[in-house]
Amino acid sequence: MSTSMISSKELRQKYLDFFKTKGHEILPSASLIPENDPTVLFTTAGMHPLVPFLIGEKHPAGSRLANVQKCVRTGDIDETGDLSHLTFFEMLGNWSLGDYFKKEAIEWSWEFLASPKWLGLDKKKLAVSVFAGDKDAPKDEESAAIWKSLGVPDDRIAYLPKKNNWWGPAGQTGPCGPDTEMFYWKGLAQEFPPAGSNPENDEDNWLEIWNDVFMQYNKTKEGKFESLKQKNVDTGMGLERTLMVLNGKADVFQVDTFWPIIQKIQDITGREYIESKEVTRSMRIVADHIRTATMIIGDDRGIAPSNVDQGYIVRRLIRRAVRHGRLLGLKENFTSHIAEEVIRIFGDIYKEVARNKKFVITEMAAEETKFRDTVEQGLKEFEKLVAGFKIAFEKTGQAVKEISGKQAFKLYDTYGFPLEMTQELAAENNLTVDVTGFNDAFKKHQELSRAGAEQKFAGGLADHSEMSTKYHTATHLLQATLQKVLGPHAIQRGSNITQERLRFDFTQPQKMTAEEIKQTEDLINAAIKKDYPVSWQEMPFEKAKELGAIGLFEDKYQSLVKVYTVGDTKQKAEADPKSATYSREVCGGPHVEHIGTLGKFKIVKEEAVSAGVRRIKAILE
Repeated sequence: MSTSMISSKELRQKYLDFFKTKGHEILPSASLIPENDPTVLFTTAGMHPLVPFLIGEKHPAGSRLANVQKCVRTGDIDETGDLSHLTFFEMLGNWSLGDYFKKEAIEWSWEFLASPKWLGLDKKKLAVSVFAGDKDAPKDEESAAIWKSLGVPDDRIAYLPKKNNWWGPAGQTGPCGPDTEMFYWKGLAQEFPPAGSNPENDEDNWLEIWNDVFMQYNKTKEGKFESLKQKNVDTGMGLERTLMVLNGKADVFQVDTFWPIIQKIQDITGREYIESKEVTRSMRIVADHIRTATMIIGDDRGIAPSNVDQGYIVRRLIRRAVRHGRLLGLKENFTSHIAEEVIRIFGDIYKEVARNKKFVITEMAAEETKFRDTVEQGLKEFEKLVAGFKIAFEKTGQAVKEISGKQAFKLYDTYGFPLEMTQELAAENNLTVDVTGFNDAFKKHQELSRAGAEQKFAGGLADHSEMSTKYHTATHLLQATLQKVLGPHAIQRGSNITQERLRFDFTQPQKMTAEEIKQTEDLINAAIKKDYPVSWQEMPFEKAKELGAIGLFEDKYQSLVKVYTVGDTKQKAEADPKSATYSREVCGGPHVEHIGTLGKFKIVKEEAVSAGVRRIKAILE
């Protein structure tokens, strides 16, 4: 790979510098594991941590914000391996919280993309799309007119429906609106796009690189779209795709946050990236999946592989990577070696990944070993299946020539066999596989899983319902109480809230005793009985620390933070202000005004999540 014209480090800095000149405060990346948002498993965009502020909470950093956000999206995991789909990526984003709107957002996007001072992309290779309009909202003529005023020709503006140019809401209700997207010409057959070509009529040749979302509506429970009082802008530009475009690379895997990983895979396999389509695809999948798994496990709320929720995704990523490593000829464990390369690339940018290196390497190696053992069991199961076919032939004289979809799905679901692995083994035994039947069984499984997930994740903080708000406040009481009962080591590692319960993960080396669980409940219920008020103040982070406020990522907060206090704030004049509070925590909100409204707090389950991390599930009665 030739030397990059612009590195990932330079692009991140250019973006943040540009938006500083437009009056934006720079935020650090939030965790990949959302706090108190049950509607998503991972942070899929920079707006997720900002939901409370997008619907009216005041952000301590102001109304113009920008950052580089770590993101994970696994909805199109099966598309990974093509030129541009990734499961982990970095999103360059800027926001207006009720400040500027379409005109400034679009003009600044164009300036950053096309101005020689910034990225200097050829305007002839840029196209845009806007919302075409439907029964819910009109055609976005306003955005189209702004693009035209900047010199974008009519035939480079595509008018597309909701599925292409509409964002949200995150749940069933909430902020949403049209968006406008920017595309770069990637047509390999010719240098410049022909007249009339745009993302609507020539989709394959245009690569989306930036998206400006205009949150101007609120979707109600009745399905109506009402105008929002606070209109917001939420934009996102994919770092990897933009690097690919800027450096003239054929795919995202050749940019500097990926290519060293591909080189590592080449080294340990002895294969070449461009050897064949099959080798290229397998290398991309190994690189992408191990990169993503490393970033999730290495997060400060790091998730280990498991059979549920985020842990299931981590497990699936690692196992799929192992499968493609096997196709590349790797018989021994290799994932932890790839993970080390990922940590080397990102350790300076996201320091938590370097900090949690030992956890990443240990979990990765353990999961790979476990999967190889499972595969061995699956191979025995497959052999039993083939032996059964032979017995059936001896008894009936009729040969079984096909593995049914149901049988193939059992190998996938129970033993982790991907379909292509079953097909490969089947071919060796002169058998075929009922792929349609497998896909049907897989879809049915997905529907059941999705239905279960939708029930599980019903409601949530995104809609700021009364019960979600109560449970959010209850997590603050629980965090403070666990530190009183177990000690200062009991620090939050994750939180998930629905309208029915709270789930709270925290560091704790051993199972809580019955006495500790009872003491935790009793202290929280005694505080609820006292009906402490809840208040908040903006203050410098150092002052918040002095007052004993709990902050999850101390190195990540801005100088000014929002601190929620549960307790008698009238006693501030006391010599020790800490004694006036039950809980004090850096948080975005929202909370109840008095904790007496919470009801009775009850712990229904205490269990292990991973080594050194426990989980409490609790309800308010």
